[in-house]
Parts: sequence; C-alpha cells; structure tokens
Amino acid sequence: MSVLLRNATILTMNDAREIVEGDVLVRNGAIAAVGAVGESADHVIDVRGAYILPGFVQTHVHLCQTLFRSFADDLPLLDWLRLRVWPLEAAHTAATLRAATQLAAAELLLSGTTTVLTMETVHETDAVLEELAACGLRATVGKCMMDAAGEAPQRLHERLQPSVDESLALHRRWHGAAGGRLRVAFAPRFAVSCTRELLEAVAALSAQHDVLVHTHASESRDEVEVVRRLSGGAGNVEYLERTGLATPRLCAAHCVWVDEAEQALIADRGVKVLHCPGSNLKLGSGIAPVPELLARGVSVSLGADGAACNNRLDMFEEMRLAATLQAVRRGPGALPAREVLWMATRGGARALGLEDQIGSIEPGKRADLIAIARDRPHLQPDRDPWSTLVYAARGPDVRLTMVDGEVLVDDFALTRVDVLAVAATARNAAVQLARSAGIR
Repeated sequence: MSVLLRNATILTMNDAREIVEGDVLVRNGAIAAVGAVGESADHVIDVRGAYILPGFVQTHVHLCQTLFRSFADDLPLLDWLRLRVWPLEAAHTAATLRAATQLAAAELLLSGTTTVLTMETVHETDAVLEELAACGLRATVGKCMMDAAGEAPQRLHERLQPSVDESLALHRRWHGAAGGRLRVAFAPRFAVSCTRELLEAVAALSAQHDVLVHTHASESRDEVEVVRRLSGGAGNVEYLERTGLATPRLCAAHCVWVDEAEQALIADRGVKVLHCPGSNLKLGSGIAPVPELLARGVSVSLGADGAACNNRLDMFEEMRLAATLQAVRRGPGALPAREVLWMATRGGARALGLEDQIGSIEPGKRADLIAIARDRPHLQPDRDPWSTLVYAARGPDVRLTMVDGEVLVDDFALTRVDVLAVAATARNAAVQLARSAGIR
C-alpha cells in the first residue's frame, strides 16, 4: 500500500538538515519521495501544514516498569531499586508484562516515539516481544541479566550460564522478527548487580554475534562508589572497559558521573551514551556532561527511562530538559535546540546501528514518521521550527505516527487498539502487581 502525506513542512534530519515544503510518498513501508511529489497514492492524508519529522528514537526505556508509575517516587536510586522496583519486577507475570507493554506502547506512539531500546526484567521477556510484534512499535529488547542480585527478591537472582543461555535463546527467536522491526540486545543491568564473569561473557558474545549491549553506568554517586569497591578502585566506565564491554556496541545509559579520563575513554572506544535528563532529575542523580561528550565526538541520544523514575515517556519533555539543563550548567545555547532534535532522531538511530534505516526522511529509508500539528496556541507564532519543537511542543501535539509505513496514530488516536481498554487493563494489572509485591 502507498500513502501520501501532503502539504507538510518536512524537517528531513538529513546531513544538511534541510527543511522542505511539500509531500512525503511512502510505498511498501519505505520512503519513496520527498518534496514535490507528482504521484498519487492508495491513501492520501492532508496534514495541513504540519511538521513532519522522523519518528523519535528513545534509546533507554523500561517497558516493564510502566505499571510502576507513582509506586516508587521520592527515593534515591539504590533505595528506589531495593524497596520498590526490584520487588515489583519480581512480581511480574506474563499477563502484567503484557499490560505494561501495551500501556507503554500506547503512550510512546501517541507522543511520537517510533523506536525504543528497552531493558526488561529477568523473566518472561517473550511476553513483551509478543506484544511489541502486535502493537507496531520498532524495538530493540534485552532481557535483564543480573547474577549478583544482592538484596533483590529471589525471583530476580540468576546464575551466569542460564542468564546467558536465555538471552541467546531470545536472540535466536526474535532478532529480525516482525519484518526486521524487532531486535534483541544483551542487557546486563549494571556493574553492581553483575559478576565480572557475566560482564566478560557478554562482551565475548556481543563480539561473536555483533549484538548491542545495553546497560546502566555512572548514574549516581552511590553507584559509582559501590563499583569502586567492587573493582578495586576503578571508575564505572573504566571497569566496563576492563571487562571488554567498552566497544561501539555498548549503549551506556546515564553517564552522569564520568570524569575527563572516562569521557576520553568513552570517545576513544566509541561507546554510545544514552542521556535521560528527566529521570536523572527525579532521582536526584545529577546532570550529565552532554556538551563535553559531544565535543569529543561521542554519540549521545535521549531516552525517558522508565515510568517508575520519570513518570512520563514523552520525548518532547526530554528534549526540553536536555537543552535547558545544559543552559544552567554551561550557559544559554550550550546545547542548542537543533542539536537536541538531532539527538532525538539521527542520534538515536546511530546509537542503535540503524542509521541506514531510520532517523531521517530520505528516499529508501523506512517510513517511521510523525506529524506535529502547528495550530495550537502554545506553538504560536512558530517563528523557528527547531525552537518550536524543542521548547514549545508537547506529546499531545502529535497528530500522526507511522512505523514501517503503517499509520498507528491518525488524527491524534491509536488505530490498532482501544486506548481506554488498554488503560483499564493496566490499572487492574497494577493493583494485582502491587498486591503480589507487598506494596501498599
């Protein structure tokens, strides 16, 4: 089927960052033409001057935590894990994981995110992948790996080899599924909950199978201190480098507390940094040195993290926070709006190794597109598109979301699912989950 999006202002996010007035033609799930399109299509949608962008690519989320929203507030990171998140993750069933995934996908698609890199819990990750196959979101998914779970509930305790075997089995079953829309990564949670042997095994398997590794690193000062004790004094990124993980396949979330030596190491090894400003603020973790990392040539992209530590999965909010927080750290303009929008699109695609497929609006790339309404009062007078989108726009301004050429949000509404039914199922599942976890 072909689709023609007409009468748009197109922020291509190509190498020249061109802005084009005209149309986008989609055929067989791919972008066929951009600009003055002289062809018709099976389905024509007049977007009436809307901004069309590549869909947002969130490089750090936890779909399984969407049901934890408001259950784990006002706690520092390690207590947040020990007292709330780990008990709730341990209590998850296949049914509650499905409900969490459905809810997250609805929120993400409605606010313009078309691709995620997500770390799930230790068990039953097939349920998450099955729901992702059904909902249309593009995703790279990792089963959480943690063979040094410490104070976590027993259900989250793993042994090294079964953890590795299950991750490999998921990769065999799901990598490249749904027409290439779904992929699988290795996801050791963080150095605190993994033995060195597990980290080294993941490094070797990542190299052998050319698979991304998704982990947390240097999120809080407390975490960094724990890693120093475990490693005999090494910094978090330095320790990951010693295990063999510091390669261009490593996607490291947060990197708030990285000194100049570790920043240089990240740049030298080609490690991808996943910046989560909203989560870092809410957990009191700090503000990552994004301009410094970018100046070294580091790939920095954006993610909301989980609903348990952000409460929103809205990329517009992450873009605004990313820019304004660096203005506080380094002065206005330290992280300009145009750079932030690049991080949310091309930067995310680059981090996931998908830059040849998504992240810009160019013929031949997959048709992962969003349209942003421009007639809202809070967007006027709309003098500069970069500024409008980063500082003024909001998730509910997304009027259309398309993945692989399929319209999944049309006229601000989901096309595949009933959002009220998804929300009702999620509320019931959250009650069941909290009861099972012993959380009031």
